[in-house]
Amino acid sequence: MPLNEILTHFPLVFVVIAGLMGLLVGSFLNVVIWRLPKMLQREWRVQAHEILGLPGETPQPTYNLLLPPSQCPGCGHRIRAWENVPVLSFVFLRGRCSACAMPISKRYPLTELACGLLSAFIAWHFGFGWQACMTLLLTWGLLTMSLIDAEHQLLPDMLVLPLMWLGLIVNSLGLFVPLHDAMWGAIAGYLALWSVFWLFKLITGKDGMGHGDFKLLAMFGAWGGWQILPLTILLSSLVGAIIGVIYLRLRQAKTSTPIPFGPYLAIAGWIALLWGGQITDFYWQFVGLK
Repeated sequence: MPLNEILTHFPLVFVVIAGLMGLLVGSFLNVVIWRLPKMLQREWRVQAHEILGLPGETPQPTYNLLLPPSQCPGCGHRIRAWENVPVLSFVFLRGRCSACAMPISKRYPLTELACGLLSAFIAWHFGFGWQACMTLLLTWGLLTMSLIDAEHQLLPDMLVLPLMWLGLIVNSLGLFVPLHDAMWGAIAGYLALWSVFWLFKLITGKDGMGHGDFKLLAMFGAWGGWQILPLTILLSSLVGAIIGVIYLRLRQAKTSTPIPFGPYLAIAGWIALLWGGQITDFYWQFVGLK
């Protein structure tokens, strides 16, 4: 029996494969989350020197997603293959570097585990097919962007924009919504938060959010159409307000402390893409309008 038929007729096999693949992808996402902001910072520094006419910086060693090989930030110990097995290596090493015993951040296994569980869930939710495959790519991208934004308050264009174009491409084939809904979803998503940004700035004279949030909502519009935008905005605002208050209380921070909105927007948009229709129908039935 061909592999595609096995994955179609035995959903549990697809779920297990997707989960294992998610663990492996999660290990790579850790590299992206750690290195991409540093790569962008290097690029911006070079551009700033060129614009300001400053002398060029001293050439630095190659630094990208592949080079140099992963190593301990404390002692420089090169991470060997058996020390890089998702989740299991962290357990076997007891959360410490094998060379210097420096603690390994719990973010690494948690990211791998989250990626594996989300991937398995997507496989279970959609079953084997193009919808599952494309949603896996979207989910991996959202997880990466959310963790980068949470740490650096940055939503890199090189992640957001390709996913937005991918949403338009897959919907040109009608995979999730008709293309015209996707196109207007991208436009409406961008303009919705762009308008809020400028209204807030005109009233307060301050920036209320980053431009990356506009693009992220436009990306969700490209995937799920304009129909999911109201629910996405509502859920992200609600979750952001609740978690934001808790965060400020726990950290005893000032209300002016900037809080990244990208992770809340990513969670809300992901939920709206998977269950937006059901949630909306339930609401209208609850209020007696359907």
